[in-house]
Amino acid sequence: MKISGFDWDSGNWPKCARHGVSKAEIESVFRNRPAIHPDPFPGEERFRAIGRNDEGRFIFAVFMLRSAGSGILIRPISARYMHEKEIASYERQKKAQKPAPTEL
Repeated sequence: MKISGFDWDSGNWPKCARHGVSKAEIESVFRNRPAIHPDPFPGEERFRAIGRNDEGRFIFAVFMLRSAGSGILIRPISARYMHEKEIASYERQKKAQKPAPTEL
């Protein structure tokens, strides 16, 4: 799937910013090939991304995919830095899994 950009507006940006994560950091997570998993949110198809920003800090993001004239856009819904316990759990799961997570 070819992603052509990000969908930022006054509806989703404040929700991401309140956790101290910048737009540039969130976008870098997607450039750095995060693990993508379905999100169990009812009513809308959402996904979870777990990855690292350019400085190597782990970020957890929830997002949707939106069709646009120029292709598919990533619409971040929420993003935050991960805690040490979450990172350790993610790393254990990653080692136990053989199949790779979905890629965008």
